[in-house]
Amino acid sequence: MSMGYDIEQSSLEKYERLKELLLTKKELAVAFSAGVDSTFLLAAAHKLMGDKVIAITMHMNSATEKDINAAKLFCQKAGITQIVIPFPELDIEGFAENPPDRCYICKKALFTRMQLVAAQNGISCVAEGSNADDSHEIRPGMRALQELGIFSPLMEIGFTKEEIRFLSKEMELPTWDKKSQACLSSRIPYGERITEEKLRAVERSEQLIRDLGFDTVRVRVHGNIARIETDPEDFEKLLRVGIRERIDETLKRFGFTYVTLDLTGYRTGSLNEGIGEKTFER
Repeated sequence: MSMGYDIEQSSLEKYERLKELLLTKKELAVAFSAGVDSTFLLAAAHKLMGDKVIAITMHMNSATEKDINAAKLFCQKAGITQIVIPFPELDIEGFAENPPDRCYICKKALFTRMQLVAAQNGISCVAEGSNADDSHEIRPGMRALQELGIFSPLMEIGFTKEEIRFLSKEMELPTWDKKSQACLSSRIPYGERITEEKLRAVERSEQLIRDLGFDTVRVRVHGNIARIETDPEDFEKLLRVGIRERIDETLKRFGFTYVTLDLTGYRTGSLNEGIGEKTFER
């Protein structure tokens, strides 16, 4: 049996279970960020439940304008009712100080607000798109979702990211091959204060590097240092004459003093690597 067949079968079987699970809800508000998972969940729910489903998009400091605009465009094209709520998470007590449970602080406040907005629109159930792969990573925000009783159908059924991408392609969703994107605040090490200036510098820096032809990129902030992560096979391209200078000069204009390349390459959660580790003494 081929791997492709395995993915197809498991995806289709889980999709049928997803439809059964969604139909246990009379109406649904989907937390929609225009990412791979939330787009798939919203599209599946809307196809099944129609106008009983709405999208709620939180316009956060840690979100890019590109993703906010993509979320609006998707809902407009699909005819889905969308509510966009300004959500300045930097104003939440304790968030900007960037403790290790920053994600918990944010998710608790964000989904509490989302539940209120849903209730104001006559909807009692809020759903979000975490998948089974997310359970293998450090995600303090999951505790907040559990405490608030947020509906996570993709995780409940056991959908993997690969299966979600497969079905998204079958459904002709624009996000089927979209690169995963964590919020911009995840680029700043715990304990280093998060500011609007740093978030916008990260947003502009990553967009510049993508525009230069790099699909996978993270710009991590360490004080006045920008640490670039990309796929190791792209190192040679990034260091070419012309590209290297363009990145260095532009990121310095964005506010960084030093621009570095991480020789390990891109990996998720790299800022978790230093938690609890001994650092060099000064």
